Amino acid sequence: MATRKNIHSGAPWETRAGYCRAVRVGSHIVVSGTAAVGDNGEVVGEGDAYAQAKRCIDIIAAALREAGAGLEHVVRTRMFVTDIERWPDVARAHQEAFADVMPATSMVEVSRLIDPRMLVEIEADALLEDD
Repeated sequence: MATRKNIHSGAPWETRAGYCRAVRVGSHIVVSGTAAVGDNGEVVGEGDAYAQAKRCIDIIAAALREAGAGLEHVVRTRMFVTDIERWPDVARAHQEAFADVMPATSMVEVSRLIDPRMLVEIEADALLEDD
C-alpha cells in the first residue's frame, strides 16, 4: 500500500475542521480548498479577486513543493468565486500560473466562503510519475 503524507499549512481551520492543506498518497496529491490567507490567518488582497487568486495559487504551490511536486504536475483545479462577474480576474491569475500546464478546471459561483472578505477559493489535484 502507498504511503500517505499529510501536509499542514497551519491555517486556523485545519485543526478546527480536521483536515490538512494537502495529502499525498503514492503519485497522487490533492490540495484542499485554499483561500487567500496570510501567515497569521488574515485575509490577503481584500476586495481584489486577482490578488486573492494569486495568493491561493502561491499557497497551493508551497503545499505541492512540500509534497515533492510543483504546479507543472497539476492535472485539475476547481475555483469557487463569490461573484462570477469577477471571473476574468481569477482566470488571469490561473492563466499566469498554468498556461503551460493547462489542467482541467471548473469555476463556479458560491454564495459565500468561510470569511465574507474572501472572494475565491481554489482546489488542485496533481499527479506525479508512478513511484
